[in-house]
Order: sequence, then C-alpha cells, then structure tokens
Amino acid sequence: MPDSALLPPFAAALLVHGIIGGTDVLLNHELIAKLPSLPNAGAEQGLHCARELVFAVIFIALAWWEPGGVFSWAIAALFLAELIVSTVDTVLEVKIRVLPVSERILHVLLFVNLGIVMTLLAQVLPGWAARDSGLRFVHYGWASWVLSAMAGASLLWSLRDGINVLKRRRRSVVLAAAP
Repeated sequence: MPDSALLPPFAAALLVHGIIGGTDVLLNHELIAKLPSLPNAGAEQGLHCARELVFAVIFIALAWWEPGGVFSWAIAALFLAELIVSTVDTVLEVKIRVLPVSERILHVLLFVNLGIVMTLLAQVLPGWAARDSGLRFVHYGWASWVLSAMAGASLLWSLRDGINVLKRRRRSVVLAAAP
C-alpha cells in the first residue's frame, strides 16, 4: 500500500492542477468576471459544471484507488472528457467576454499541467489496464486527504454552477412565455 513518501508523480501533478484550477475559479470566474451574474455566461457555466464534476470524480478516485482493467480506461475517458470540455470552453469564453490577463495565464498553466498529468498517467495506465478489473485501495497520506478535499470542493462548485444554469434556463423560459 503506497504512502505519502511514495506519492506517484501523477498525483503530485494532480494536486498542482487542483491548486491552479481553484485559483482560476475563485480569482477569475468569481472575483473578476463574476460569471454567475453575467447574463450571457450560461453556456460557459454549463461547461464549468461538467468540468468540475469530472474533476470531482478524478480527484476522489485517484486519491484512494488504483483502477484495474476496465476501470483504468474509465479514468482515461474522464481525462478525454475534460480535454474536450476545456477545449470547447476556451473557444466559447473568448466569444462572450474579454478574459483578464490573469485568466489567460492560468489557462495556459492549466493546459500545460493537464498535459503533464496525462503524460504521467499514460506511464502507469498500461500496467493498471493489464490487471484484473477492480479498484485497489491506496493511501498517499496527506495527499489523499487533500485530493479528497479538492473532490468535495469540485463537487460543490459543480452543483452550484449547475443550479445557476438551471435558474438561467428557467428564467429564459419564463421571459419567452411572457406577453
């Protein structure tokens, strides 16, 4: 059973990703852009909801388990989904708002770090895939707990953004039905 002294490189890079992503959300999306209150940011908020949900699953899964067989490909699929969501988000957000320099910088760092995480995972994925399907418990000490906290924060933020998207849709339906 791995411990904190044996933190795999992909887990360390995932921790860095959570820190950069959390900084982007709090600083740029909330404090500077105030996305939840922007009238034209519904689609972007929907993409953020999806991304946050994907990362909630990734953080909690890789904090405590090594996936084997079919489960390892589920992790790969989650990262592919994240890459697609982030690519669409990058195209969409420049169409609806001007991004501050801090957001542009953090997005570059996020994409670079995502590449690092995916590259490091690609090194362990074949070994995981070769094992029987299942989940093997791991414990990386403090890092497992920090990743769990990041999973919880990502899940809560996903719910918040999802509720915001639903409220926007409800509002637009009511406005469209008004005489």
